[in-house]
Amino acid sequence: MVHGDDQGLVLPPKLAPYQVVIVPIFKTDEEKALVLDAARKLKAELVKADIRVTLDEREGNSPGWKFNDWEMRGVPVRVELGPKDVAKQSAVLARRDRPGREGKISAPLADLPQTIERLLAEVQQAMHDKRCLPQSQHPRRQDLRRLEKSPLKPVLPFSLVRQFRMRSQDQRRDPRQPCAAYRSTSQGGTGVCVYCGKPAPERAIFARAY
Repeated sequence: MVHGDDQGLVLPPKLAPYQVVIVPIFKTDEEKALVLDAARKLKAELVKADIRVTLDEREGNSPGWKFNDWEMRGVPVRVELGPKDVAKQSAVLARRDRPGREGKISAPLADLPQTIERLLAEVQQAMHDKRCLPQSQHPRRQDLRRLEKSPLKPVLPFSLVRQFRMRSQDQRRDPRQPCAAYRSTSQGGTGVCVYCGKPAPERAIFARAY
């Protein structure tokens, strides 16, 4: 849930039941035999390398449907293997944490297990870094503590209302205790945003919530 997006789950490789899914692509019976033979050999190599992998041999579903299905399930790496790939002795690897062309690379079949091992480590680290922001990018906790203790309605310079509202909610240590909460926004004013440190075009009103 922490890493999910509009397509569904995004699972860290260390936690994913399947770290890799192989999706064969073919049209004719000849292509099917060729591609499935290569896909099964690749699966055996990945299992030998202690990588949790599954081969999608389901009948009656298009490759595109399978892509979407496995994206929804959050499998970290998808291997796309078609007859042209087999002819070139390569495969296309798609990262779940980077949808679209940005997350796709082509890699040779000869050392694909090693390539996938490195890719899984990269995905794990990238997901970790994305969620563990530097302290400078988090809201200033002393400001939140001051707001929680104040019976008044502080008006703070603000440039990123929605983000700060979400961050302020994350700072709650005990849901039973009152916490500073965003109430409304007023235009104008001067000052530096308490969230990002940039000049603030508006001011946000916070008050204790019970």
